[in-house]
Amino acid sequence: MNSSRPCIFGEVLYDHFPDGSRVLGGAPFNVAWHLQAFGLAPRFISRVGDDAEGRQIRAAMQSFGMETDALQTDPDLPTGLVSVELQDNEPSYDIVYPAAYDAIDSCHAGDGCGLLYHGSLATRGSTSRQALRELIDAEARMVFLDVNLRPPWWQLEQILDLLKSADWLKVNDDELRALHPACQSVDDGVAQLIGTYDLQGVVVTHGAAGASMYTREGKSGTVKPGGGDAVVDTVGAGDAFSSVLILGLIRQWPSALILQRAQAFASRIVANRGALMTDISSYQPFVDDWKLTN
Repeated sequence: MNSSRPCIFGEVLYDHFPDGSRVLGGAPFNVAWHLQAFGLAPRFISRVGDDAEGRQIRAAMQSFGMETDALQTDPDLPTGLVSVELQDNEPSYDIVYPAAYDAIDSCHAGDGCGLLYHGSLATRGSTSRQALRELIDAEARMVFLDVNLRPPWWQLEQILDLLKSADWLKVNDDELRALHPACQSVDDGVAQLIGTYDLQGVVVTHGAAGASMYTREGKSGTVKPGGGDAVVDTVGAGDAFSSVLILGLIRQWPSALILQRAQAFASRIVANRGALMTDISSYQPFVDDWKLTN
């Protein structure tokens, strides 16, 4: 395996809506999908059920050119599902437990991850949590933790334990305050986390206000969306941003360029309905502009 090839660990699932529609997603899956389009051939390590939705996920990956050798099939647990309910036009989410991605088996190691990306939702199950630990200990050279706090499926102690193995951390403003309640400001909270957990860097997203990147040397840059950007659907914007952060770290782009390109791609995704672009040609302008085939 190419040592620069990223490993993406975590959930893949379907969002089920009241009208009967379904949307394929899960933050790690979204990130892996984008990285495939950018030419990095990620190894997606997850687990689906022996059911129709599991087979549909495998088929979608294959049709997009993604390898499925690390996508496991559970004989008993179902494919991940989020039930979305609408009350007064406000959505609420039931992330069904247990699901197949709660039982990821450690036997499918990463074969040498140049970079390992994972979130926090898939660590709610002890089996997947142990598989991730073994993968980090045995394979990963750089670990990128993308915190995704979904009540009631997280515990502060477990998240802080994951931070001990992380090199890079991505959080939003609310998640930063949850991890460091005593911080007086974003700058202060990030500095404390970098110092305590010996992180190489932290990226804090601020929603419509953009994002900031910090390294051990201090704040290294900020970016804001363009004023004329069209917004159709913000679902998956953070995952799009993460995918380009990973791409930039692997390609060793300067911090300012990583942020600029991550924001540009996230802006393209929010102009799209849904978190994924299923037409590979939609990614081509970024592949060309960023010279990813070179």
